[in-house]
Amino acid sequence: MKPIYDLSLSDLENYLSENGIKPFHGKQIFRWLYHKRIDNFEMMSDLSKKLIEQLKNDFEIRALKIRDMQISKDGTRKYLFELTDGALVESVLMIFEYGYSACLSSQVGCNMGCSFCASGLLKKQRDLSAGEIVSQALMIQKDLDREEKRLGNIVVMGTGEPFDNYDNVMKAMNIINDPYGLEIGARHISISTCGLIPGINRFAKENLQYNLAISLHAPNDELRSSLMPVNKAYPLKELMEALKNYSELNNRRLTFEYLLLRDVNDQPEHADQIARLLKGMNAYINLIPYNPVSEKDFKTSSDENALRFYDLLKKRNIAVTLRQKKGDDIDAACGQLRANHIQ
Repeated sequence: MKPIYDLSLSDLENYLSENGIKPFHGKQIFRWLYHKRIDNFEMMSDLSKKLIEQLKNDFEIRALKIRDMQISKDGTRKYLFELTDGALVESVLMIFEYGYSACLSSQVGCNMGCSFCASGLLKKQRDLSAGEIVSQALMIQKDLDREEKRLGNIVVMGTGEPFDNYDNVMKAMNIINDPYGLEIGARHISISTCGLIPGINRFAKENLQYNLAISLHAPNDELRSSLMPVNKAYPLKELMEALKNYSELNNRRLTFEYLLLRDVNDQPEHADQIARLLKGMNAYINLIPYNPVSEKDFKTSSDENALRFYDLLKKRNIAVTLRQKKGDDIDAACGQLRANHIQ
């Protein structure tokens, strides 16, 4: 049977029409799944018994299983979810002044091979389906329901490269964004890429309202190639041209994510290079403290270096934020909890 979370609202309405059922029932079913967050077709009390039986015969409500959860002293929650085939994926709930934000994974494992990242410790096994991506957000919202809290922001920045699983990621975001789905506004949804230019070009043409975030992490090709193998295929000059094209087509502000690695990419000359790289762009850079991974030699920048880096960018008129540390007392780095469980 097909997992019902894999269906968009239009998919569900088409299914109903093809079976001689009025398609407006699709909105009712979506409300039950994503607003009332039921886990049994029998609970859909405003549907006919005949329709409920048909749904039960053709679909299943396939919830993820929580294998582990860690809660940081700052409130950050790291979830380890088990999929129906036994594969494990991670999601993170972070608490900010502006609300609750969920970081979702898009693949089981990752092939991008970034040298600082725990996700690459275990190679990609497969893509996640749209329903498996949506279910991460749904499970986190169900957890928040117990506290009468609301998930307000989504970032697809967990394990995997979203643009390497483009169709499923976009379908999942459409379900999450749908007013009958999880109803999270498009401008509160961010999709992160390490720099896959074909995906960026495709995304640019679709004129979607989701935010685009770029995992930058280095301001020059030599350093970036040593940290991120993707840069060898798509070097910075080509990447920046693709991003400028995206900005021209969409008039959208870009976000650059930049992990601060002690004595690697956090020196004044690196801030100067970033300022030159981003000059004139409608963009801001989000400086992120690195969560150390035991298998990697990298360390997070000192508070002094991080603040100096921030100040240098501000003085060069670069829009910049310095994110507070999140979950540094738990396995908060992408892929870390999963890798520890498997090992």
